[in-house]
Amino acid sequence: MRVLLVDDHAELLDLVARALTRDGHVVLTAASSSAAEAQLIEHSIDLLVLDLGLPDGSGQTLCRKLRRDGFAAPILVLTAQSAVSSRVESLDAGADDYLSKPFALAELRARVRALGRRTKSVRAYIYDRGGISLDFSARRAVIAGREAPITAREWSILELLAAAGGRVISRGELLDSVWGEVSDANSASLDVLIGRIRRKLSSDLVRTVRGEGYALAD
Repeated sequence: MRVLLVDDHAELLDLVARALTRDGHVVLTAASSSAAEAQLIEHSIDLLVLDLGLPDGSGQTLCRKLRRDGFAAPILVLTAQSAVSSRVESLDAGADDYLSKPFALAELRARVRALGRRTKSVRAYIYDRGGISLDFSARRAVIAGREAPITAREWSILELLAAAGGRVISRGELLDSVWGEVSDANSASLDVLIGRIRRKLSSDLVRTVRGEGYALAD
């Protein structure tokens, strides 16, 4: 994958870049929001690893702007802020995953691999209902004739629900398949992303089956 790593801490930037390069990724780096945007204009990026505390603005602001402009690749947020509110705000801004500093380098590498696998596991399937069209192979969502920006992790949730053909998918199955781990933090992230999918597409697109899980509307 071609990974863009954005962080203003030079030592951390070098350490993570070398680790991801050893894993076989092509790694580009930037130390500010403006430098990151320049890299994104010049290069096609498969994954963005983004620090929130940048010298020329918030990483959350950049994340929100990129999603608004149609950037669909996965975004993994790195931050020294460990509060739940910060995690929720990052997910609402369009991030797909969240890792608090200090972090284990092995965990960061694993999360990058997981996001890369989910990005590649698209299905040649189109869901069309009530003015909502989801093209899973092209990863293109259209509602009432207008394209909606869907993040990589949101696509992973939608793909799993669509593949079930109306069958209810438990929270545990969603967490294990999409995050690779069942935990309170990931469960909270799932709630945020389900709410975000409903806001972007339709409030009744994803059904909640109380006590069981979720299902895509027929």
